[in-house]
Amino acid sequence: MRSLRIGIHTSRSGSLEKAAIRARDVGANTFQIFSSSPRMWRPSVLDPEDVRRFRAIRREFDLSPLAIHVNYLINLASLDPVIRANSIAAFRGELERAAVIGAEYLVTHPGNYKSCNPEEGMAAFVLGVKEAARGLELTGLTLLLENTVGGGAHLGGKFAELRNMRELLGRLIDLPCGYCLDTCHLFAGGFDIATEAGLKNLVAEVDRDLGWENVGVIHTNDSKGARGSRLDRHANIGEGQIGEAGFRRILRHPALRTKPFILETPHDEEDRADLRDIATLRRLAGPDRKAPSPSKRKQANKKHHVGKGIRFSGD
Repeated sequence: MRSLRIGIHTSRSGSLEKAAIRARDVGANTFQIFSSSPRMWRPSVLDPEDVRRFRAIRREFDLSPLAIHVNYLINLASLDPVIRANSIAAFRGELERAAVIGAEYLVTHPGNYKSCNPEEGMAAFVLGVKEAARGLELTGLTLLLENTVGGGAHLGGKFAELRNMRELLGRLIDLPCGYCLDTCHLFAGGFDIATEAGLKNLVAEVDRDLGWENVGVIHTNDSKGARGSRLDRHANIGEGQIGEAGFRRILRHPALRTKPFILETPHDEEDRADLRDIATLRRLAGPDRKAPSPSKRKQANKKHHVGKGIRFSGD
């Protein structure tokens, strides 16, 4: 049986190789990165040798799956001609880099439809993905639509919207498509996942509307905002409104336990909250016979000369 997958979003500042080592250094066995700056249209250029070393480290330490989160500026639901052109070009770059790097998943928010209505926004998103992917060879990559807190003109707060976009994409392109569920977004969007009854209802609703087999990754974040607040503010595990008891049930539920849990919680080089969050998740999840070996991590750190004082958040 494959071990429980728990990881972090880690910075690729310096190199892709360092991003993989940073993930290994904190005890992760899955992780997420940005493939380029998340707040600039100008893309990064990949170094082939860096990509080779990155792939080798992932194989050596079983760092899988790898998710790439797309640039925050991308909004394929927009009808604004400038934003749309930039978004399609940037999304194509994300697809190309994900394929070269060897990522299993590319995670994207559906976007904001403020210049039109929800149906037009969903159509714009799907057509944007189709245009961006035209002519690309993307074997092994799956696109994941991430749920949002909803509110305003943001798509993805309703499972029906996510399902409709996935179904439309399935008719238009060969790229497999699934979902990424974010625990903070679920809670702030109104799902009572902090209680046993609420989690049971969520599990049933996902099974009915999305299909658990289509959920590739769970972004694992506590919520600073109250349930239904529509506040997209992540908190460290146990320090928000979901709480340790809520995450214990989430991590131990058979429908969720087989999914990769990737943290996007606040941390920096001083407080090392990423280490605490990973340790907390493993404690709450219960025994895992194939959890990463501390001795193997120590050997890996010595071999690759990984130091402390590194910021692990996004670029």
